[in-house]
Amino acid sequence: MAATIREVARKAGVTIGTVSRVFNHYPDVSPETKKKVFSAAKTLNYVPNANARSLSAKKPPNLCFIASSLLHGDDRDSMLYLLIKGIIQYATAHQLEFRLYSTDSSAQDQQSFTDFCKLHAISGAIVCGVKIDDPYFCELVDSGIPVVGIDIPLEGEHAGWISVDNTAAVAEAVSLLFAKGFERLMIAAGKQRAAVNQMRLEGVYQAFLQAGRTLSDDQIIFGDFNEDVAFEKTARWLESHPAPDAVFCFSDIMALGVLKALRKAGLRVPEDVSVMGFDGMPFTSLTTPTLSTVHQPMQRMGYEAARMVHEMMQEQELKSHHRIIPYEIVLRESVR
Repeated sequence: MAATIREVARKAGVTIGTVSRVFNHYPDVSPETKKKVFSAAKTLNYVPNANARSLSAKKPPNLCFIASSLLHGDDRDSMLYLLIKGIIQYATAHQLEFRLYSTDSSAQDQQSFTDFCKLHAISGAIVCGVKIDDPYFCELVDSGIPVVGIDIPLEGEHAGWISVDNTAAVAEAVSLLFAKGFERLMIAAGKQRAAVNQMRLEGVYQAFLQAGRTLSDDQIIFGDFNEDVAFEKTARWLESHPAPDAVFCFSDIMALGVLKALRKAGLRVPEDVSVMGFDGMPFTSLTTPTLSTVHQPMQRMGYEAARMVHEMMQEQELKSHHRIIPYEIVLRESVR
């Protein structure tokens, strides 16, 4: 019969709780105690989990995905699913344990990123949805734990990030709308304190500058990457402004809200107003009209994020701490 944790504790001369803390990589166990527990476990051929290599490794061979506000997202938002699919694809191919955690700003106030990773024995982390004013943001680069951000600009000895070139993608998309003859653009931006939102706003400003046009603050609404917020703010905007001839949205989810608000105002898409989104979610080919969008390959981004964090876990030297994944502009019926 397989040895039990009780037998390991008896042979090592420690409590069962101490054995558990050793196997879960708690930082407050002395090196001598760890050595005794590992020795007893090996003698008894005791394996605490599916990955026996963690008994002798300096770090447990696992990586985790930490998503901020995971439980508050839109059910139709497939971006996280595709990211996770890419991460698991890499983890499976390289025999890494994968874990998924959710957090938010209030939870980050209660426990630091470093303490969170130590508590859960995390070797490397991929983070998504963290805002620049979240408690984790400033800590990620200096934690010493390999970490990769999705659309979060992290650069340090143990930090990196994965994204499309958000600024270039938006600049190209908005310039394309100008080239098609659209004059009165409205911009549906996302969360003001999100780093990716600022990158995309920079793309808008670049396109306006290149076209010799002026972008006023009044042309921008902030829809928080949320359909209902985008609908409400677009509806209010239309009550006090002449209708735009095109709307560029920083997410496909917000584009749905914009489409509803335009329809409520009696405006036709694309006959009266053209609409373009960003993300390239699968539902964009099923809307009426089908939605033009900037497609970013989220599954590939997840795979590359896992590859980068694994390289840092293995103490490999990175050629770059920012890996840029190609995007694609997809024109469909919603742009005249």
